[in-house]
Amino acid sequence: MEQFIREVSERIQPVRLEVGRAAQLHLDQLTKPPGSLGMLENLAVQLACITGDVKSVIQHKTVIVMAADHGVCEEGVSAFPQEVTQQMLLNMLSGGAAINVLSRQAGADVLCVDIGVKGNVEHPELLNHKIRQGTGNMAREQVMTREQAVQAIVTGMNIAIEAADRGSQLFVTGEMGIGNTTASSAMLCALSGLSPEEVTGRGTGLTDSGLKRKASIIRDALALHQPDGKDAIDVLIKVGGLEIAGLVGVILGAASQGCPVVLDGFISTVAAVAAYTMAPQVKGYLIGSHMSAEKGHRLALKVLGIRPLLQLDMRLGEGTGGVIVLHMIDAVSHLMNEMSTFTSARVSGGSGNMS
Repeated sequence: MEQFIREVSERIQPVRLEVGRAAQLHLDQLTKPPGSLGMLENLAVQLACITGDVKSVIQHKTVIVMAADHGVCEEGVSAFPQEVTQQMLLNMLSGGAAINVLSRQAGADVLCVDIGVKGNVEHPELLNHKIRQGTGNMAREQVMTREQAVQAIVTGMNIAIEAADRGSQLFVTGEMGIGNTTASSAMLCALSGLSPEEVTGRGTGLTDSGLKRKASIIRDALALHQPDGKDAIDVLIKVGGLEIAGLVGVILGAASQGCPVVLDGFISTVAAVAAYTMAPQVKGYLIGSHMSAEKGHRLALKVLGIRPLLQLDMRLGEGTGGVIVLHMIDAVSHLMNEMSTFTSARVSGGSGNMS
């Protein structure tokens, strides 16, 4: 399966910068001062680079929510009990979670995947790819085997590739897993060299003492397992999570199909850092949706060199911030396809002197 991961990663083509330049030329001819649409123009150029179409229209959008549990919850790192993972997954499958509401508004499909939830979840809409009943406790043991991490990555790859084959043109990364900010913080430390104190945030709402304990647990786990920051799979098996590994696969699989990947918050972005470690060419396909309230998110985006489109102070996960940006992507498409040029509208100023 590791060979399959390498093969899929090698299919990721460099984004087409020449198409992005053509998109910028088109933007400069629209009836507005140059650059006046700000980051919407940057988004239009990036989408053109990814899709190869100056006036790209993205109609079929898919949110993939990976769900799994974390053994480190035994250490009291979350303000919520572990059974919330299973309960919220069922809520999503029933259409009642925030991600469902926001996705309906944005015209996006939601795929929910059980890749490692503790307990049995049954629902006709569930994609059941459970690898194990939650991870091990990083404070005492490595969280999974290498085979399990690889299987999780391949699972995410296959789900994204199959969805693209069915017509999905863009993917949003979502997740559900009580305790996963602890795993993500530990992973970011291992992948970037940052300290637990710099990275660790409050997650679902820890107190000051809980936050201090969480950072201490991460520091001790890193010292115990010594993950190799140059080997993303090694980091996953020692301090990661099954849903994070699944998202690594989604990101690599989507990029291999030439599809944009809209990152949500901290957990999704750490998965992207791991994917980038494995296949640096994936970076051109990553769209940063928002800056979350989670402390390490800004640092993870900085590692990737990505500027997020929005500042919303969200910290829900699920893919919710990513779905908000789908409205901006639709707006960009309409602007590129419907806005008049200086020539067609017979407006003076096409040379860039409009004020």
